[in-house]
Amino acid sequence: MSTTRGARQLTIKEVASHAGVSPMTVSRTLAGGRNVRPDLQERVMAAVRELGYYRNENARSLRPGQPSGLVGVAITNLANPYYGNFALGVEEVAAEHGRRILLGNTGEDDARERQLVSDFIGRQVDGLILVPTSGDAAHLRPERLGDVPLVLASRRVPGLDVDTVLLDDVGGSYRGTISLLDAGHTRIGFLGNRSSVFTGERRYRGYEQAMTERGVPIDPTIVARDQQDVEAASRAARAMLDREDAPTAIFSANNRNTIGALREIGRRIRDGLPGPRPAIVSFDDFELSELMPVPVTVIDHDARLLGREAAILLFSRLDDDSLDPAARTVELPVTVEHP
Repeated sequence: MSTTRGARQLTIKEVASHAGVSPMTVSRTLAGGRNVRPDLQERVMAAVRELGYYRNENARSLRPGQPSGLVGVAITNLANPYYGNFALGVEEVAAEHGRRILLGNTGEDDARERQLVSDFIGRQVDGLILVPTSGDAAHLRPERLGDVPLVLASRRVPGLDVDTVLLDDVGGSYRGTISLLDAGHTRIGFLGNRSSVFTGERRYRGYEQAMTERGVPIDPTIVARDQQDVEAASRAARAMLDREDAPTAIFSANNRNTIGALREIGRRIRDGLPGPRPAIVSFDDFELSELMPVPVTVIDHDARLLGREAAILLFSRLDDDSLDPAARTVELPVTVEHP
């Protein structure tokens, strides 16, 4: 059985016909591939992708047209407490509507995101909330999701016109960088995730606007934009601080980069190494930020509220068929909290 409510359900026989194999071969491949030759498995999975087929995991337990009571929630980093708070916000609203959430982690990997969405649709979720990766979005288009509503959180996907909740990334980053310039810093490094990530690009833009407005040149040797975890951020900060012209301040585009930078600064203090102890501006709060060895200014916002707002948009779609189909965007404010 297939895929989406509101669209004709594909059958295993149709997948088999498309792949040029028997229905039994399709069933065995989808069940793990035992006793199926690798070349046949590859043909079956290619047909699955081309047809947009999803296994209906709930078909035996749900009557036709009966909602599952589940909402699929996909985040990018389960290890980051920020996303734990985000998921709690979604769950609170879901509980108010008598639903439960299924939570999955993409790890910023496009293939994992596609598989996770496929699994959610196979479970016949009533709706989807997604912190998207930066890859191809074909699996998120209406023709693939049917009438399952989708809400994006924190990031947009180019060419995908759906309800979205964002943060004031550009404005917050601009104000945070201005605070460092106002304090007299001109050597300001930048730590962020890859530029293809929606928030990474917007937060760099705010940093860039502030530096340009004040006539302070950006030195590319102290800009690092490819750190997805704490370890990578720590290495990037080390490379910056090992320079003779090391930055006296660092703008960090998310809390994992901030923790990586602070880990490196702490190592230098413990080892008695010379050099600056740079001031930090962090977009996103993080654990024990008030106990850090250098001043940390936090561009703060409520991740739980972000989750709640995304869920409110989703349930308004689920509960009101007459709602204007035009996509809506909510942008939440941020605050600059000085130490």
